[in-house]
Amino acid sequence: MALTLSSSPSHSSSPVRVGRPAIAALGVLALALGTLQSVVEPALPLLQRELGVSPAEGALVGNALLVTGAVVTPLAGKLGDRYGGRRVLVRLMAVVSAGGLLAGLAPNLPVLLLGQVLQGVMVGVLPLSFILVRKHLTVRESQVAIGVVLALFSGGSIVGTLVAGPIAESLSWHGMFVLPTIAIVASTLAVARLMPHDPPVRPDEDGIDWAGAVLLSGTLLALMLGLVTVTSAGLPPLALAGIGAVVAGLAAGWVVVERRAASPMVDLRMLARPAMWSACVFTLVITTSAGMVLLLLPQLFAAPADGYGFGAGTTEIGLFLLPGAIAGAVSDSVGGLAARRFGPRAVVVAGTVVTAGTLLALASLHSAAWQLVLAKTLTAFAAGAATTALLAGTATAVEAGHTGVVTGLLVVTRVIGFALGVQIGGAILAAGTDPVTGLPGEPAFVTGFLTAGLVAALSLLVVRITRKGARA
Repeated sequence: MALTLSSSPSHSSSPVRVGRPAIAALGVLALALGTLQSVVEPALPLLQRELGVSPAEGALVGNALLVTGAVVTPLAGKLGDRYGGRRVLVRLMAVVSAGGLLAGLAPNLPVLLLGQVLQGVMVGVLPLSFILVRKHLTVRESQVAIGVVLALFSGGSIVGTLVAGPIAESLSWHGMFVLPTIAIVASTLAVARLMPHDPPVRPDEDGIDWAGAVLLSGTLLALMLGLVTVTSAGLPPLALAGIGAVVAGLAAGWVVVERRAASPMVDLRMLARPAMWSACVFTLVITTSAGMVLLLLPQLFAAPADGYGFGAGTTEIGLFLLPGAIAGAVSDSVGGLAARRFGPRAVVVAGTVVTAGTLLALASLHSAAWQLVLAKTLTAFAAGAATTALLAGTATAVEAGHTGVVTGLLVVTRVIGFALGVQIGGAILAAGTDPVTGLPGEPAFVTGFLTAGLVAALSLLVVRITRKGARA
């Protein structure tokens, strides 16, 4: 069955017919990408043993994908707006597939890292999917579809977490990368065949602002690398100042270039709109809080059971975190539906209140495993629904020609927020580590949960300021 939907009148007066199989193929692609992205986390100890590398070197495997995703996503959204979402998506998937196969055949750490760098391009698929959804569905349908795509991408992380171990044990760790890559290739071919061609929204005569693209990518790359290394042992203050200066210099240069460009990478006037800058600030704040929880809970589960921890192993930790992962996946779909039913602002406020309240309560109630499991489930659902509702609302509030770059910036903001939260959580635990045992004390976790709760509560201030600005 096909849905008859109107295309942009500036390009064609005839309707574009998009079949349900095309939307399904896009969803399967998101699921496969989420699976490939998440197989590394539970398998890091195995990879370290097989490749003979230290934990610090093993951490680079996950960080490589994160950094690449932050750099590529804004450019992917811009190119999708310019040349069509389907066209750019298929080309990016060729890069991701090459990275997956390269990682699956990697004989050593450098080759595996290169494969992960190429796989990081997958994050750019999200804004491209939003472009296709926005062009082929109505505004109300788009809000739901965006939530479904995010839910399937998040659902893939559940699949990856569950299948990584069995695949590695029955085949080898190489299979963890090869099997999801095969699914990506198949679903990409289905999308290319079933999804209607989406013509570019804007003319091509001005070309791409490559100077702005390079400076924006450089800014994000420096920022992400700085976040990864900022808590490194022995990093002198001068180095921290140098990283900050490089990020500030690149960002300033990017602003100058964008203000002068005939067809800028990002329209700074659009970023100045209350809806856009508040969406970025809120997303950064709430995902920073979620990133702290992402680090703190597994560490508390793994702490020795003869003190305040639970002495859980890797498999047990995965099971403890599974309800939260499921809640996070469901929340993405619910966030889109709730945005359509109640409006993005109401969902944002509700999600923020639940997240902040849960984390503040967790600072004093963390003596039983079920308390941590419940807290993870509540915060994952509430924060996920809030950010998805905001993303869906923002994507459908701007002109169709800006959908890709706007959603790309919000996706990048989510990535940066999570990375920042992990770094803050790590710094808090490092500051509270017992020099005798080498383990963080319980007060460090209390401080971490309180900080995460207060950070989440800041989101309410963002919402309030935005409302006042809109009324003014």
